Amino acid sequence: MSRLLEFRTIFQSIKLAWEMKKKTAIVMLIGVNGSAYRLPGTKMMMTADGEMNGTISGGCLENDIFAYVEQALKENIGLIKNYDLNENEIWTLGIGCKGSLEILILPVQDEDPFWKTTEQFLQNNEEFSFILEVPTGTKAIIAKNGEMVETNGSLPQKVFERALTSMKSQRRAEIMEVDGRRFVIDIIRSSQRLIIAGAGKDAIPVADLAAKTGFTVTVLDPRNEFNNNRYFPNVEHIIQHPESLNPADVSDAWWVIMNHLQNRDEAALLLALKSNPKYIGVLGPISRTKEMLETLGGNLPFFDKIHSPVGLDIGAETVDEVAVSIVAELMMVRSMKSGTSLKGKMKIHA
Repeated sequence: MSRLLEFRTIFQSIKLAWEMKKKTAIVMLIGVNGSAYRLPGTKMMMTADGEMNGTISGGCLENDIFAYVEQALKENIGLIKNYDLNENEIWTLGIGCKGSLEILILPVQDEDPFWKTTEQFLQNNEEFSFILEVPTGTKAIIAKNGEMVETNGSLPQKVFERALTSMKSQRRAEIMEVDGRRFVIDIIRSSQRLIIAGAGKDAIPVADLAAKTGFTVTVLDPRNEFNNNRYFPNVEHIIQHPESLNPADVSDAWWVIMNHLQNRDEAALLLALKSNPKYIGVLGPISRTKEMLETLGGNLPFFDKIHSPVGLDIGAETVDEVAVSIVAELMMVRSMKSGTSLKGKMKIHA
């Protein structure tokens, strides 16, 4: 599973490289055994002149990979590169993670209709199955509804069926072998929408950090002197009172409610509860949230999705620290993790 927003950012760099007539490749982590910095499905781009966007290893391997990118682009072929990151490796890079990695290097060309279709899905924020036969061969895109939208070769029925099944639950890209052929199946997940109700100063770092961690951020606040691009760049702005909105227009979102004005928080909370929320976090003590719920009355759905007080208990006090606490909890819930310390864990991505 890969995040659509990250892939879209990388693809934007690919398009810019194409416009400058640069030969370009996608570098994709397709297999991990043991410890690694990123999960299978992680992608980056490299050009023939050394431009890079994204990261596979946090900077440990990228320079070495570039030599193979040069070869792949020169010969216009897909390549597989394997790295065994143990301490005794002869070309030792002193890398902290000691797993083995399988990396696909694939030239991407702007005249290939497959990449044009990929770009369309990314721009439309649509989830899809991204399938590559490795090191080179059939490429396919399957829409969320199961329609085969693009393919440049013969895709085995077993791979197609596996992609449909993986669409529901995949957490990392996987390799499937059929009749001696190897296919990467990577489900591209659309970004989760986060609605921050309140445009106060303490909402600014929450919006910034949430966007950096892959959420698509919307700020809901009727005050255009605060809810604007000056304070909240690169987000959607809803400059309305919560009670004027249709719950269907903000459905299936994540919510952080932090207006610091109780009647507006109550209106935002009621809107969130009626909109099939995936998560609701409310700033402030739980007694205040209980009071708001009592004011709103009973028989409201999704009580179990209310996190109050919002955030993880990390001793946060400053505005920036509270933002870290809030966004850390958002990430924890999104990834279905415990939020406990990594101390002593043998595998981070288990």
